[in-house]
This record gives sequence, structure tokens and C-alpha cells, in this order.
Amino acid sequence: MALEVEEDKIGGIGGSGIGGVTVDTWGGEKEEHSIKFKPEDMQARIEGKNCIITGANSGIGYATAEGLASRGATVYLVCRNKERGEAALSKIQTVTGNKNVHLEVCDISSISDIKSFASRFSSKDVPVHILVNNAGLLENKRIFTSEGHEINFAVNVLGTYTMTELMLPLMEKAAPDARVITVSSGGMYTAPLTEDLQFSSNKFNGVEQYARNKRIQVVLTEKWAELYKDRGIGFYSMHPGWADTPGVANSMPGFSNALSGKLRTSEEGADTVIWLALQPKEKLTSGGFYFDRAEAPKHLPFTATTVSDNAIDSIVRTLSGLQSSL
Repeated sequence: MALEVEEDKIGGIGGSGIGGVTVDTWGGEKEEHSIKFKPEDMQARIEGKNCIITGANSGIGYATAEGLASRGATVYLVCRNKERGEAALSKIQTVTGNKNVHLEVCDISSISDIKSFASRFSSKDVPVHILVNNAGLLENKRIFTSEGHEINFAVNVLGTYTMTELMLPLMEKAAPDARVITVSSGGMYTAPLTEDLQFSSNKFNGVEQYARNKRIQVVLTEKWAELYKDRGIGFYSMHPGWADTPGVANSMPGFSNALSGKLRTSEEGADTVIWLALQPKEKLTSGGFYFDRAEAPKHLPFTATTVSDNAIDSIVRTLSGLQSSL
């Protein structure tokens, strides 16, 4: 069975390393970066704003939902599992006192499911101010969905693409303040862009596929910012560092155990997501990649991860074709 990493993200620019991927902990880089944090940046109230968060039943998604609900937003939790979603919904309403929190059941690995959700949600005819693409997956085995897609790609790339594209009309209703925040990963620093979206190699590597997926998310964010720059929607990707979430524990138990007590909490991982949701758009760079409340480089020296416009255009055409095929 696939393991949902609805909240964890491989990441970190510094810190101890594992499998070629560095790990940053809250006590290291985060402590240095937090010296520059401004408390007033997180004090904004956002009553009247509608926020959709995928993978919101636990981990970073849950922490983001609770953080936005506590600031007065109307929050829609998009969760695959109805029971876990209902538990998260009840807890957030109780903790925040905000009753404008709602559950939407949707499996992000399924284009058909996302289309059904988009159709249902569009009938509400409400503007979407903030879409947080948080749902993610790191499955170590090669598994295909019922629609025929490798499951990591289906959730991390195709699901993210489909959800974003289908929400654009509702986000335009919230312009010029609408924004899309995609929770990516520092793991993308290890992966160049590839058009081999479903990892055709005979020897499947889930961690490598995850890193590839996360690179695509960052480049997609750049592409969306370019394509829709005149629609009043901002597009941002970010990585939260390594957080001690259920997804990390399930997908990489050895790693989680080895760094027990050194990883970020879900709330710390969600910090930059919430920060991006609250800042005036003039303070942010559409298409930018953020880490610890600041724009971060998208490529590290000597990693050969820069990409061509032709490659991303080809990937977008493929994703568009897959989305429209069902």
C-alpha cells in the first residue's frame, strides 16, 4: 500500500546528510534564520479569505490548516481519508474556535477524483484566495494507480498540476490577492528536470522519483507565474526542511529513528507556508522558491540542474494531455 507523505518534505541546504540529500534541523539553520523573523509578519488576520489545503489531515498540512483557521480564514481540508479528515476537522474547530472549517474528500492521485472535487467546489461559486498544494507521496515501490500512472508522479506532479489548473477560474475571482503555494522539497536540489515522468528505468528508486517530482513542482511554479502573470494570481513554491511527520516516519523509518529529536515539528515545517499566505504580494516574488521566510536559490553550484524552456514546455504539454484524457 502506498504511504502518504502528505506533509513531509525531503529538504535542507545544510546539516547532516543522508543518501546524498542534506537535512536541516530546526536547531541549526532555522535558528540562524529565525533571528531575522519579524513577529508582525505572522499577525495578520484573514477573515473572509477562502483557503484550500490538500493533504490536510496531519503533519504540515494540518498545521497549515490550523494556522490559517486561527487567523480567521475559511478553510477547506482536502483529504483522501474521510475518517482522518473528520478527526482533523473536529480538532481544528475545537482548537481555533473557527467553525468555518470544512472537509472535502478527494484522492489527489486520481484525476477523476480531482475533477469531481473541482466540479463540486465550483458550484459553491466562492473565490479561492489561497490554494496550498501540500499533499505528497514517497512510495518506495513501483505502484500504478487505477488510471495507469506511477503513484508518486500521480500525487506529486499530475495531482498538483490538475488541482491548480482546475482552481484557476475560482482564484481569478479572488484576484489580485490570490496565490498558489506548493510545498516542494530541498530534495529537488539533487535532481535535474527530466521528461521521464513515470521513471521508466528498470530499477525503480522512490527517493529519486520523489526528488524529480519536487524539481518539477518548482519549475511548474515558475511556468505558472509566467503564463498567468496578468491574472492577479501569485505562484510560490517552498520547502519546509525535514519535519517529524507521520509521512517521514512511515516512508523512511530508519531515517526518522536516526534523527529522532532533531527534526522540525510539523508547526515549524508549516511556518513558511503560513508566512507566504499572509504576506502582501508586493513583498513576494511570483515564481520564487522560499525557505525559512526568504527566497532561496533553485539550483546549487555544480549540480547541473538548470533547465531549458523546451523541457518544461514539453512536460506541461504532457500533463495537460493526461489531465484532459479522463
